[in-house]
Amino acid sequence: MSNATLRVMLCDDSQAMRTSLARLLESDPIIRIIAQVGDGEAALRMLETMPPAQQPDVILLDLEMPVMDGMTALPLLLARRPRPVVIVASALTQRGASQAMAALRAGAADYLPKPSTAMGGLRDSAFQAELLAKVKGWARIGRQPDLPLTRPGAVAGLQPRAIAIGASTGGPQALAQFVKRLPRQLHLPVLITQHMPAGFTAMLAQHLNGLGGPSCSEARDGEALRPGHILIAPGNHHMMFRRGDSGAVHVQLSSSPQENFCRPAVDPMLRSLATIYGRGLLAIILTGMGQDGLLGCQAVARAGGTVLAQDEASSVVWGMPGAVAKAGLAQLLAPPAALAEFVLAALRQTA
Repeated sequence: MSNATLRVMLCDDSQAMRTSLARLLESDPIIRIIAQVGDGEAALRMLETMPPAQQPDVILLDLEMPVMDGMTALPLLLARRPRPVVIVASALTQRGASQAMAALRAGAADYLPKPSTAMGGLRDSAFQAELLAKVKGWARIGRQPDLPLTRPGAVAGLQPRAIAIGASTGGPQALAQFVKRLPRQLHLPVLITQHMPAGFTAMLAQHLNGLGGPSCSEARDGEALRPGHILIAPGNHHMMFRRGDSGAVHVQLSSSPQENFCRPAVDPMLRSLATIYGRGLLAIILTGMGQDGLLGCQAVARAGGTVLAQDEASSVVWGMPGAVAKAGLAQLLAPPAALAEFVLAALRQTA
């Protein structure tokens, strides 16, 4: 994104929260807080007074507020023109996770779990990095014109027997764009590691399960992989795999130390699957901060598997896919929808 000012509205019933968020956001020189309000009704009234050229690029919307809560305000905010990017803020609880996924289904671009006091609250460096990355990344994407879906050509010799996907910042929406294009009756398993707290991954699985593609659930230790089903690594556990005596592949959940400051991490999943599936593994790295997935994709490439990655233009943060691309491992860079079209074409060739 250029150095043009990025306009942000804060909508939260806590004055202290608004003040803290404003201070964090305006630590970046391109971000300017143009309005702070305490409920959804006040946000809508404020927007009515603003000329179109001064409307916010991003609205950070709390979900639990008096007068008009975030879920009630969300569709009304998204109906405005120009349409703002709305990122919802939710509590780091099971209820908060459920609300966040409901907001994504209703059109929110992303969610931001508020860190607990035990985690350092808003002073937590990981929260600060995620806040800035999501606000800036989604604002950049929101300013891009809608482009037609392109269908990339085939990669020679691709015959996948399993698909493994890694994602982080911006991942839920990228995953939804990919998964909803897959057929319900898929003849191979799909494994996903998305950087998310415990509780949120179960809600993400429910979210993806309702998109009309393959069935989806949070992985359980010891369960067998099966064709046409998506498994998501549960928060706070690495998801790895082993082949049993019968030849079936089973989930192995692990509480071993974080990798790349994450648990679940993408690298352990890919290393494990590369050993089992070899050239039959298709790895896909979607939007996310850092470089989790890079070492795992190196293992996939050494085993003869195939690596694809999300392109920079469609990524909220091009950290993870960018690391894979810059290492020369990705055989294709494209938006999630185009990656899905590519996979479908490969599956049709091997059917």
